[in-house]
Formats: sequence, structure tokens, C-alpha cells
Amino acid sequence: PLNLAEAEFWGTSNEATIGFLRESEVKHGRVAMFAFVGYIVHANGITWPWPMTLSGEPFPQVSNAPEAWDAIPEAAKWQIMLFVGFLEAWRESQGTHYMKGGKIGYFPDFDAKYIPGGALNLYNPFPRKDIAVMSDEQKEKRLVAEINNGRLAMLGIFGFISEGATEGSVPALKGIISHYDGDVMAPFATSIFPSFPALN
Repeated sequence: PLNLAEAEFWGTSNEATIGFLRESEVKHGRVAMFAFVGYIVHANGITWPWPMTLSGEPFPQVSNAPEAWDAIPEAAKWQIMLFVGFLEAWRESQGTHYMKGGKIGYFPDFDAKYIPGGALNLYNPFPRKDIAVMSDEQKEKRLVAEINNGRLAMLGIFGFISEGATEGSVPALKGIISHYDGDVMAPFATSIFPSFPALN
């Protein structure tokens, strides 16, 4: 209904727009897969065995992932946001851009010239020969599987969040997902944006 297949965002070509949409779907799917697993981990009280902070503060014991996010220090939230921002900037700045014919879903290795310690391949971090020698057809098949898994994860994580915010909104999860009293759309306790007085 949105006719996105024929859209031309920001005055670019239709091919560039399709590249943007496909890359966005892959990125959002990857984040959703992490989020889905993370929600289950936090809901079951699973944490690392060491302290969360250098001062010795332990990881919070909570019943759902949004509560865990609320319980960590603001500095930790900024570390996470800045690290993700760095990954995004690295992806956008290296190689052929996905809106200009570059590979969809590709994340470039870290270059030793810029990143201390040398290259790290996020697709194959513990070099396995069977992955390194995969054909383009195999890689394309795995990308399709990843996209489908990402789509399912997006539905899954929103199901968790919806049931936590409004009990009974996802009947299959009723009584499984604990209620969350906070605001899932407010990631920081203090907004980074200035507040303005109400206009009368």
C-alpha cells in the first residue's frame, strides 16, 4: 500500500531506495534477533558472573529486559549507544555503499590502520574454513534465511514488549511475560533534548 517498490527517497534513484530499504531490513532484523535473545536471557535472570561496573556494582536482577535497561547506569547506556553508532559509521564509510550497488548486509572488516589490534570479521570472527570458502550462492541463501529470521524476531520482540506494556495484548504470552511499568519509548532517564515550556 505504501508503494515503496517504486519510491525514490531523498531525490535518489529507485535502485538506491531499494538498496536502502533492503539494508534497513537486514540491520533491523539483526538488532531484533539480539533483542529477542536478550529479552529471554534477562527474563530468566541470567547475568555475567562478574560485577557490572568497575566499582563492583552487580548486574541487576530483573524479570524483563526493559527493567534491566532502566537499572543500568546512564553511562553504560551511552557506552552502548556510542559503540553501536561507531559500528554504523564504520559500515557507512567503508567500501561501496549499499545505495550505490554495494552488498546488502555486508559489514567490512576492521582495518588495522584505524582500529588497534587489526581486522575482525564479524561474519566469521573465529575463522572457519567452511565459511571462508562458501560460494556466492550459499551466501545469498544464508542472507535470505537471516532476513526471514530477522522478520520473525521483529514480530517476537514486539510481542514481548506489547505484552509487557499491556497485559493480554498478546494472548499467547499472557502470564508468561511480566508486566513493565516504565516507558519503552524513553531509553534515557533524562532526555538529551532540551525541554520547552508548554505553550498556552
